[in-house]
Amino acid sequence: MDFISTRIITGDVARLVAFYEKATGAQATWANEDFAELTTPRATLALGSTRTVGLFAPGSARPAENHSVILEFLVPDVDGVYRSLVDSGTVAAADLVNEPTTMPWGNRSLLVRDPDGNLVNFFTPVTPEAVRKFARVGGEV
Repeated sequence: MDFISTRIITGDVARLVAFYEKATGAQATWANEDFAELTTPRATLALGSTRTVGLFAPGSARPAENHSVILEFLVPDVDGVYRSLVDSGTVAAADLVNEPTTMPWGNRSLLVRDPDGNLVNFFTPVTPEAVRKFARVGGEV
């Protein structure tokens, strides 16, 4: 079994696509106005409108109500990502949860909220152990 993607249900697909394109530098592939995907070498972030929920199970997902999942992006320079997101206005002060901080497990992390309030962690491994861990799983650090 392969874990392929994470999907966010949103009331405004275009707004979230714009945020994630600016934040990641990845270009979205649109299937239609209700569904787009941003694909990186190791994962895909799918963004679907509330209209797609009914195709699975009506009422099973609601936009902008996530309080338990953090999306994580491995980046070569988290401090550079921080400056870029703030300088471009992609992340406003109100959406900044935590400036780049080195965590006890060896990653330097930046925590922000996307336009729907989902938590997003951009991180760079900085300790030798963390660098080795992500090198083993094919990460470019």
